[in-house]
Amino acid sequence: MKKGFFFDMDGVLFNSLPNHARAWEIVMARHGLHFTKEDCYRQEGCTSRDVILNTYKQQMPDRQVSLEEVEAFYKEKGEMFVQLGGAQPMPGAYEVLQAIKAIPDTQIWLVTGSAQLTLLDQLNRAFPGIFVRERMITAFECPHGKPRPEPYLKAWEMSGLKKEECCVIENAPLGLQAARAADLFTIIVNTGPLGYEDFAQWKPDAFLPNMKAVLDYLPNIV
Repeated sequence: MKKGFFFDMDGVLFNSLPNHARAWEIVMARHGLHFTKEDCYRQEGCTSRDVILNTYKQQMPDRQVSLEEVEAFYKEKGEMFVQLGGAQPMPGAYEVLQAIKAIPDTQIWLVTGSAQLTLLDQLNRAFPGIFVRERMITAFECPHGKPRPEPYLKAWEMSGLKKEECCVIENAPLGLQAARAADLFTIIVNTGPLGYEDFAQWKPDAFLPNMKAVLDYLPNIV
C-alpha cells in the first residue's frame, strides 16, 4: 500500500508546459539559441539554471555564462511565461489530490525543480487545503535537480516512510529517470507530446494518458 505521494508540478498539477515551451523558444531565440517544444518537454524537470547552461553548452560551448546572466535569462523567461498566460490547473489533478488526502495516514508532497517564490500561494489557490510548505522539495531545498535522484531521495527521507510505501507521479523522462535512480515506484501521466519510447528506458510502473486515468488507477496501490 502506498502512503507517500510525490507529485511533480508542471505537466502534472498544472497544464503549464505549452506556455513554458513557447516562452523558452522565444527567449532562447533572443539569445541566439535554438530551442523547440520537444526540447522543453525532454528537459522538463531540470532546474531552469540547468536548462540554460545545458543549452549554451550544446550550442555555444565556448561561451562562458555568468551566474548573473543566468539569473537575468531566467527572469526574462519567467516574464514571457506570464505574458503568454501562465498556467492553469491540470484537469483532474484536484480530484486525484482529494482522493489521496481522504485516505488515512497518507502524505502528499511536491517535488519540483521550480524556484518560484510564490509557489505555495499558487498551489493554495489551485488546490486549497492540500499542500504545506514542510512537504515541498523545490530548487531552494535541492539545487541539484532532476535527472539526479536527490529531490526524490530528500522527499523520501523526510517522509519517514519505506521506499515501497512511496509513489512518484511524473510526466517527464528526466523526472522518471530521477525517480528510478531513487528506486521509487513511478506513475507517468503523459500529458505532453512525447511517446512511450521516450520513457521506455526507465520502465515506468504505470503509463497513463491523463489525471483521470491516475484517479482510476489509485485503487490498485492504496
